[in-house]
Amino acid sequence: MFRVRVFLQKFLILLHVTTSTIIGKMLMILFPKAMKRYILKLGEKSRMNENQKFSYENWGPTFFSFKYLLFVLKVKWKRLEDEAYEGHPAPNTPVMTLNGEARYLSDFMQDNRPLILNFGSCT
Repeated sequence: MFRVRVFLQKFLILLHVTTSTIIGKMLMILFPKAMKRYILKLGEKSRMNENQKFSYENWGPTFFSFKYLLFVLKVKWKRLEDEAYEGHPAPNTPVMTLNGEARYLSDFMQDNRPLILNFGSCT
């Protein structure tokens, strides 16, 4: 049942991302100036437009490309692995130590002892 659920989720993500990419690519071909304005507006939110050497011509055409499709699929499918389900093994999620070092949950397992995670706020 679990594998069927993951397969169905991956299929729906594939369908959504592929449809979005095809529509985006068609809009870029039919309305290049409008899409450029739209993508640059998206860039304002992330502040990527502030770098003078990183112009739209360098990265804009990569939107809605085949590489873009593969990258988005990879990220979204990887995020499915981060979900935890009752009765199933916990995902081996990456975590940051207090020293800023990237580790995985499995790095903290010792012998047959349970691993307890405590989430809190530092504010």
